[in-house]
Amino acid sequence: MLFDSHAHLNDDRFDEDREEAIEYIRKSGVDLVVNPGADMETSKSAIELANKYDFIYSAVGVHPHDVSGMTESDIETLRTWAKENEKVVAIGEIGLDYYYDLSPREDQKKWFIRQIELANELGLPFIVHDRDAHGDTFEIIKKYKAKDTGCVLHCYSGALELAQEYVKLGCYISIPGTVTFKNNKKTVEVAKEIPLEWLFIETDSPYMAPVPFRGKRNDPSMVKYVAEKIALEKGISYEEVCRVTKDNAMKFFKIK
Repeated sequence: MLFDSHAHLNDDRFDEDREEAIEYIRKSGVDLVVNPGADMETSKSAIELANKYDFIYSAVGVHPHDVSGMTESDIETLRTWAKENEKVVAIGEIGLDYYYDLSPREDQKKWFIRQIELANELGLPFIVHDRDAHGDTFEIIKKYKAKDTGCVLHCYSGALELAQEYVKLGCYISIPGTVTFKNNKKTVEVAKEIPLEWLFIETDSPYMAPVPFRGKRNDPSMVKYVAEKIALEKGISYEEVCRVTKDNAMKFFKIK
């Protein structure tokens, strides 16, 4: 019934019990998970994980933290992986991170654009990381996203007004476990006001576990707390949130 649209089950925090954790996730009511890469190595391992488990799908791409050493050869490798693996359903996660600034901003913008162009070329949607870079992220997506190319703002942290502008561009908004945090009024407002037809739910496992597990290792079984919070804020049933967000993500990722 649940679709966790963004989790990193190939993260080293799952190394000691990955098989057991995934078996628990499968039994917890989670039907589907998308596991994006963050660099070339984790993109490759995301594909391997997706090929091992029928309910896990992968995305390939290089996170802004890791683009400073990126080359056109990496773009060619990502293209090949996406073309040759039917369980690669998106390019991502890609974007801009001005909070940590681990890569020069010009490099971040260059390779964000280049990976959007790759998504356009392949007819795949792309998954966006945006931290403290709201203006540049929006302008790049507005300029470079092809009309028919899907886009989701993963772990959305911007204001409601910006989310509404993204929806006008045909972009989805993904709500993470931070929506359950006591003082996170901005994300609660987005979850409440953006139409359910434009929302995904996610965990971003192993990071940002929701209340009541804040500070612990997150996993896709906890995505239900995101769905419960959205249902509460919108005044609708939990089942409706699960059904519609799952339908949204299945359509977006072209999963049948």
